[in-house]
Amino acid sequence: MKELILSPKQKALKINLDPTIYGSMVEIGAGQEVARNFFRAGSASGTIAKTMSAYDKDFSDAIYGKEEQGRYVCKSRLLNMLSHEYGLLEERLNKTDFPERRYFAFADTVSTINYQKTTKGHGWVGVRFQREINSKPNDIILHVNLHDQDAKLQQETIGVLGTNLLHACFYSTEPKEILKNLYDNLSRANIDIDMVNFYGPDFDDIDNRLLSLTLVKEGMTNSVIFTPDGLNHQPYDILYKKNILTLRGSFRPVTKVNIDMLENGLEKFKSDQKVKEDNIQLLFEITLSNLKSEGEVDEQDFLDRVDILCSLGYTVMISNFRKYYKVIEYLSQFSSARMGLIIGVDNLIEMFEEKYYRNLNGGILEAFGIIFTRDVKIYLYPFKPSNNAAILNSNNIPIHPRVKALYEYLYINKRIEDINHNSEVLSIFSREVLRLIKDNKQGEWEHMVPEGVDEIIKAKCLFGYKCEIN
Repeated sequence: MKELILSPKQKALKINLDPTIYGSMVEIGAGQEVARNFFRAGSASGTIAKTMSAYDKDFSDAIYGKEEQGRYVCKSRLLNMLSHEYGLLEERLNKTDFPERRYFAFADTVSTINYQKTTKGHGWVGVRFQREINSKPNDIILHVNLHDQDAKLQQETIGVLGTNLLHACFYSTEPKEILKNLYDNLSRANIDIDMVNFYGPDFDDIDNRLLSLTLVKEGMTNSVIFTPDGLNHQPYDILYKKNILTLRGSFRPVTKVNIDMLENGLEKFKSDQKVKEDNIQLLFEITLSNLKSEGEVDEQDFLDRVDILCSLGYTVMISNFRKYYKVIEYLSQFSSARMGLIIGVDNLIEMFEEKYYRNLNGGILEAFGIIFTRDVKIYLYPFKPSNNAAILNSNNIPIHPRVKALYEYLYINKRIEDINHNSEVLSIFSREVLRLIKDNKQGEWEHMVPEGVDEIIKAKCLFGYKCEIN
């Protein structure tokens, strides 16, 4: 039986009628829509200690302090809001008079779409709350992108999201359940969530990377990003105005050929006059389909791959983009600077297969129209089908005659360029390395992976490696 979804008013009323829940709501930039839901539901006097909207920047700075970068719609501002307001609850309210209360502080700082519709709405939303009476508080922090084409509608969306979040904090137990409940009475047409962090004593055993994977897996966002420290970040903070160089793969496991592709692609990218070396952002991208095992996402396998790539010092993006033009389109929203895509010959051949674009009204022409209009270069890594076969590169790549003209356009305009390669690693394939690892072929695969990766695989028993049990 399908579970009944409560309306925002019903959720707000349920909280208002719970005598143990008490706290403050502070909202900047999108009205006071969350607080409004609670006031309109009734009985809010027993729930809300204070609501506030510090719209004026000077007042906001006086209350919460100035941000280093001078921004107001940012994570640090949200955290300062939560700390300040939750601290006031503990300071001003006598716990002995209300021993059964669980405190919360809700905050959001949001920028809605402008009148000219030239900027997109986005914001940070969070709550600090006690799950149990007298317990230490937890934090849930979200970054959201707003898609309604009207500021009023975006405000209402934030009102629903904030109500869903508060209700889920007190009436849902599992973090993944909390995330799914955020979309009650909402859809991706209204909002997407591209960054989430759960902190606190009740979430000590929670890996925020898995929650980020849930965002992609459940269709709440298109991609999530992890930096070498293993932390998840808002994509905008990592990619904004950068010269982005992307390498897509399964990386199961990462091999020396992957690193050779990156090093040679990076060398070529740096030589481009439109690329500033100190502005380059490297991305190892794994599409969601590469994380699936028998139709389901293998979460441990996902963590294994992210751990290894991050340990090598790389930034990792997990996306739900099966096709390359979607990756290019997505990254282009963060930067108009020249970008690079490192790709093997075998994958480029697949890019030019018409069957992959049958879902588009304009077919392959629609997809390549996106590629043509973005400032992106494809750096082509050669492919050797077998030991006796010739090496395939941009000069002899077998493209079907029907779409050869599209390839020629990119090639003649130097949008496709060959990169150097190490012939000693060209014959290494991840699937073969994986087979050797699973078959416990000691000494046959270690030389195929980057230095230190073999030790990580053995120490953590990754990718089916059979560890000895003492």
